[in-house]
Amino acid sequence: MTGGGLGGRAVSDPVGLVTDLVAAAEPRLAAEQVRMVVTAVAGGRAKSRRLASALAERPAVLADGRSPAPRAVGDLLVALRKAGAQAVSPPCCAQCGKPLRSFQRRGQDWFCSACGQQRAAKCAACGSTRPVSSRDRAGQPRCARCPDTDGRDPVTVIHGIITGLDPDVSQDTVAAAVRRAAPRPAYQRQLARALEERPALLTGEGYLAPLRAIPRLIELLHAAGVAGIVRPECPGCHRVVRIDKPLGGARVCRTCIARSRIEQCGRCGACREPVTRDDQGRPLCANCFITDPANQETCIGCGRRRRVERRTADGPLCSRCPALPVLTCSTCGETTPCGISRMTGLPWCPACQHRQAACSACGCHAPVASGTLAGPLCASCTAPAPWTDCPSCSDPGHPRPGRCARCLVSRRLDELMGPASRALPPGLRALRHQIAAAEHPGTAMRWLTKPVIAPVLSDLAAGRMPLTHQAFDELPGTQALAHLRQTLVAVGALPERDEEMIRLEAFLAALLDSQQDTERRRLPHRYLIWHLIRRLRSRNNGSPATPPAVPHDPAAGPRRHRVP
Repeated sequence: MTGGGLGGRAVSDPVGLVTDLVAAAEPRLAAEQVRMVVTAVAGGRAKSRRLASALAERPAVLADGRSPAPRAVGDLLVALRKAGAQAVSPPCCAQCGKPLRSFQRRGQDWFCSACGQQRAAKCAACGSTRPVSSRDRAGQPRCARCPDTDGRDPVTVIHGIITGLDPDVSQDTVAAAVRRAAPRPAYQRQLARALEERPALLTGEGYLAPLRAIPRLIELLHAAGVAGIVRPECPGCHRVVRIDKPLGGARVCRTCIARSRIEQCGRCGACREPVTRDDQGRPLCANCFITDPANQETCIGCGRRRRVERRTADGPLCSRCPALPVLTCSTCGETTPCGISRMTGLPWCPACQHRQAACSACGCHAPVASGTLAGPLCASCTAPAPWTDCPSCSDPGHPRPGRCARCLVSRRLDELMGPASRALPPGLRALRHQIAAAEHPGTAMRWLTKPVIAPVLSDLAAGRMPLTHQAFDELPGTQALAHLRQTLVAVGALPERDEEMIRLEAFLAALLDSQQDTERRRLPHRYLIWHLIRRLRSRNNGSPATPPAVPHDPAAGPRRHRVP
C-alpha cells in the first residue's frame, strides 16, 4: 500500500478511493456512473477494502489489465468495459496476453480458457504428459482418456453397502442422497470407494471420513429414515452435530474448530478466535473488530458514525434506525429516504435533520425545524402540529410517525386477550386494566412480549387454562410466571396462598421421595414434617410466610419474607 493518505482512505472510504482512481483513468464515464459500477462490484466491507488497497498499490492495472491482482480487480475491469469504458483495459491473460471478457483464475493470476487448463502431468495409466483430468484411488494423475473406472455404477455400489444395514431401503432414496452429497460422477466414485474400504463410516465412525461428502451423505440418509445409519458425534465435544471441518485427522464441529484457533487479541488481550489481523499481523477478536472506528460507517438514518446493523440500497443503517421510506423531504424537496418529523408531521431527510441556518422569522442561527431552504424556520417559530398525541387515542385523521407506548400495550393486549369489549372473568378484566394503566408502559410492553407470558395470557383469556393455583403449579417455575401469579392474586383474580410454605413443603416431599429405603425415610420425615414445619407454623402464629400480595411502594424499600 502506497502513501499514508491512500492507505488510510482504503480503510475509511474504499468505494470513494476506487471511484476517484477509475474516474482519473477513464474520462468517458461520469463520476456517478463509475460509483454505481464500483458499488455493485465492491460488495461488502472486506472485499471493497481489498479492491481499494490493490488499486492504490498499483493503479496501472486499470491501463494494462495485467495480473497478479485480486479477483475483485478483474471483475471491476470487466464491469467497467460493459459500462462503456474505453481507456480502462479489460483483464489480459497472464500467459498469452489475450484481452478477456471472462477469465479463469489460479492464485492472483487470470487466464483465458486455453491457458487456464490444469497443468499437464504424466498420466499414471498411459504415461503420456497431458492435462490432468482426474486422479485415481492412489492419488495419481489421470488424463481424460484414462479415467480410473471399473465399469460399476457408484450409486449401485453404495446402495449395496446400505442394504446390509437396511434391506428395505430403495435405490431411488440412496440415489437421491448420493447425488445431493456428491453431484459429480468422479466424486461419486471416490465416495463409493471410501465406503467400500470402510463401511463402519455409516455406523458411527463418520468422524474419520476421508471425504467431506460422507458426513453429508449420512445426514441425508438419516433424514430419509434409513435404518442402521448412525450420525457420528464430534470427537472433540462429543455432540451429535454437523462435523465437516478436518482437525488432527478427524472431522469436528465448528465450535471445536473455533477453540483450536484461540489466540490472544492484540488489542484487548482476550483469548478468543480472531476474525482478522491488523496491519502488524496481530490477531483481533470480533469485539475489537466491530468497535474499531475504522469499521463504523455513517448511518443514513441518524447521520452518526456507528456500527452498521444492516445495509439497504440507499446506504447503511445503525441499530437505532429503522429502514426509512423514500419520500419527498418537506425542507429540501429531494426524494430520498425520510423520517417523519414529530414537530410538523412531514417527511424529513437525515441531511435536513442536522441542518443549521438563520431563521427567516426571528433571525437567530439555530437548527432548522421546518420551512424550506429559502425560508428556514427554527423550533420556536415553527407552527405546532395539528395533533398533539397518539392518533389511536386522540385524532386518527392526522399523520403520526407511530403509536405511543401505551397504545402499543393496548394493541398487544388485544392480540393476547382479545378486544376490550370481549367478555372476560372479573379477575382477568382487572388484570387487563392494571397492565394497560401501568405507570411505565415500556416495561409493561417488554413483560407482555416474554415468550412464557404471552401463551399463558392467551390461554387464560380463551378459557383453555383454568384460572387456578393448581393450573399455575403445572407450569414451569420461572420468575416471570411467578410474577404473573402474584399480580393475579393482587388484583383478586386468584385467592391468596402461602407460596413460601407450599414451595418448602414441595421441596421436602421431593427430598423424602428420593430416599428409596423406607426405614431411612421415616426418621427425616419425622424431623422435617413434625418438627421443622410444625415449628415454622407455630412461630408464624397463623400468618403466612409469604407477604400479602399488595402493590409495592418502591419508597418502602425491598420486601422482606419470613423464612424458616
